[in-house]
Amino acid sequence: MTATEPIAAPVRRLEWQLAEVREIVVETFRVKSLRLHVPSWRGHRPGQHVDVRLTAEDGYQAQRSYSIASPPEDELLTLTVELVEDGEVSPYLLGELRVGDQLELRGPVGRYFVWTAMMGGPLFLLAGGSGVAPLMAMLRHRIRADRRPHASLLYSSRSLDDVIYRAELEAMARQDPRLRVVHTLTREATAEWSGRRGRIDRALLVEGGFRPEQFPKIFICGPTPFVEHASSLLVAIGHAPLAIKTERFGPTGGGTS
Repeated sequence: MTATEPIAAPVRRLEWQLAEVREIVVETFRVKSLRLHVPSWRGHRPGQHVDVRLTAEDGYQAQRSYSIASPPEDELLTLTVELVEDGEVSPYLLGELRVGDQLELRGPVGRYFVWTAMMGGPLFLLAGGSGVAPLMAMLRHRIRADRRPHASLLYSSRSLDDVIYRAELEAMARQDPRLRVVHTLTREATAEWSGRRGRIDRALLVEGGFRPEQFPKIFICGPTPFVEHASSLLVAIGHAPLAIKTERFGPTGGGTS
């Protein structure tokens, strides 16, 4: 190394720390958001996640990753958790955890799947099920920014009852003409539902998103088949593969259990 070469900053090791549950928000019949106070939290960027660790009385430990749903501006850290029936972690978090309890967590983790207002837009988000959580952190950060780029969220859910953050998303879109939120339901839709039905397709991407020549920042999160399907369609209509950032999880949903 020569005298003119910069010295790389040491990588800060992530350590386990305690977080206190301050609030539990019911999002759907299978999903809750845990709002946590983390005394030594050093901040995060929208799109990152944390590891959560549970330790049983006999010493057995189970660890899962959860996307951060809150923006960096919030005092409390929000994790949105979907129930996995045979999981080791989510049944405890959703069924046993109470306000005042503590959790072990480590993070934030992830540098690739992140967006901040300084990165500009347009912002093109595609969510499948609970994959909306890290994208919600981006949207919540966006509404606090001095300059809000145009943004579009295409959100695929099984049914209307499965839509996470439904009221908040509706309020965001109603108050912000630069934001578009489009829902599509893949399984159950009531007779009153006049919106989209079925999987996200080429027509919806063209109508509800941005053209390749607008060079949008694209983020896709959801089950692996959803992510692969949406990514392929975006490339087929002309979006550059390197412009598409993805985060995926297994068939159980949420990337967690």
